[in-house]
Amino acid sequence: MQHLKRNHIHVFVDGACKGNPGPGGWGVILILPDVYVKETGGHQKTATNNQMELT
Repeated sequence: MQHLKRNHIHVFVDGACKGNPGPGGWGVILILPDVYVKETGGHQKTATNNQMELT
């Protein structure tokens, strides 16, 4: 992985399902210039892969 630039906001996201439709989830990592890191995510009992990617 490349080094992150210090004066930028970095956002990493992903979503997926087991089956389509099926149980799904998504996650986000947010890194702000002051080295603040926030992680969050969610899930649904039944969803499509596209729904989780776009949530």
